[in-house]
Amino acid sequence: MLDDTDRRLLRLLQSDPDVPISDLAERCRLQPATATRRLDRLTRQGILRGHRAVIDWTKLGYAVEVSLRFTLDKTQPRAFDEFQAEARKIPEVIAIQTFLGRVDLRLSIVARDMADYQRLYRDSVLTLPHIADIEALMHVATIKTAETLPL
Repeated sequence: MLDDTDRRLLRLLQSDPDVPISDLAERCRLQPATATRRLDRLTRQGILRGHRAVIDWTKLGYAVEVSLRFTLDKTQPRAFDEFQAEARKIPEVIAIQTFLGRVDLRLSIVARDMADYQRLYRDSVLTLPHIADIEALMHVATIKTAETLPL
């Protein structure tokens, strides 16, 4: 599926997503048009999903991050779909993940401070449908965030 040149392109993009196409092509010993065609193909195949901004939420005034783990009332046939649809509407939710096991879903939420989090929890989180149980984990520090994979 991927040849060595594709892997090299992806490795370089992982290490420096802002590298100009001309530099990327030169490092891979390709013509810029060839590098562009390869990246377009990787995008069409869904391997390269695009470039993204990584935001430091604390710089924007969000000092609190909480991971909320939910167990849903699974006796309701549409519990997952309805919960997810409503959770997507909360602007402070920065991630939604589903799991197999005791925990069904996890929301990552940012808030400006504890008072803001309490307001958000009362006014938005507790109104989400089909909640059977909630566990809150207060984020203290990020030790490692893997932004790259070995290719």
